[in-house]
Amino acid sequence: MAASTALAANPEPDSSPQTVVEDAAAEDDDMLDTSRASMRSATEWLASGINSWFGERPFEDGGSVTAGRFAVRSLWRQDDGWDFNVRFRARVELPNLRDKAYFFFGQENEEELVSDRPEAFTREQQLLKTDRSDDQTAFAGLGLLLRDNLDFRIGVRSAYKVYAQARYLHDWRLSERNHLQFRETVFWRVHDGFGSTTSLDYEHLRTPTLAFRWQNGVTITEETNDFAWGSSLGAFKSYGDDRLLSTELVITGETGSRHDVGEYGVRLKWQQPVLRRWLIGELIVGHYWPQDEEDEERERSWALGAGVEMRF
Repeated sequence: MAASTALAANPEPDSSPQTVVEDAAAEDDDMLDTSRASMRSATEWLASGINSWFGERPFEDGGSVTAGRFAVRSLWRQDDGWDFNVRFRARVELPNLRDKAYFFFGQENEEELVSDRPEAFTREQQLLKTDRSDDQTAFAGLGLLLRDNLDFRIGVRSAYKVYAQARYLHDWRLSERNHLQFRETVFWRVHDGFGSTTSLDYEHLRTPTLAFRWQNGVTITEETNDFAWGSSLGAFKSYGDDRLLSTELVITGETGSRHDVGEYGVRLKWQQPVLRRWLIGELIVGHYWPQDEEDEERERSWALGAGVEMRF
């Protein structure tokens, strides 16, 4: 009887499968929060050091981290196999440069970083495999706000390669449901001189949650004297809370090549928060018709991409 009473007073720890699963889930949640806090803390530490170069006002006095992104993505293409990439970027407002400049850094695709290519036509969104050892580059730099819609940026990439950009953005509100945006980026880099990227996007808001977009982008450089271009037509349906479903027809190419149209296809994308509001999951399914330079017939290829982006 005494033994039974002692057991009742000091029960054994609950080691049921359900409890083990709940404990593991709690640990995963703690790890997510800790990882995000650590990333933001490291960014603020770096920003604090950069801020001290320009004056005595401490970073805590008005400094902020904006547009912090850390993304891990994997993709597979029937004609190209598997690939995996990690990208991140952040923009930091520095108190000692407030209303004058900002600091930015991260890791991105080198070509897309410098040319400021529209997101719809990036290799990541087209589910294209990384094909060069220097495809990913670390970068850092300073941006100067000349006007609300005009800024100048100078940065350094891996191996101390310098690049510069002048970016202009203009919006036209044609009506309550129709919107036109023009963006021009003139850039310079050491190995191929000057170039520019021009993008023009038109959006029609069919309902408060459904929009149709026509996106276009053209890039030219001194080195090639050819135009790399892309165009997409898509529908975007919002379900609130960063839940978005989209389907797009995409076509890309380059003048001066054997085939002006390099690839066309269709992609379906879904994104939504995963576990946290600041952790965004993304799934892309695509079907493409790429054209090889040496082949006359156009191939067909299924593609699949999945990723998670942490916003901090």
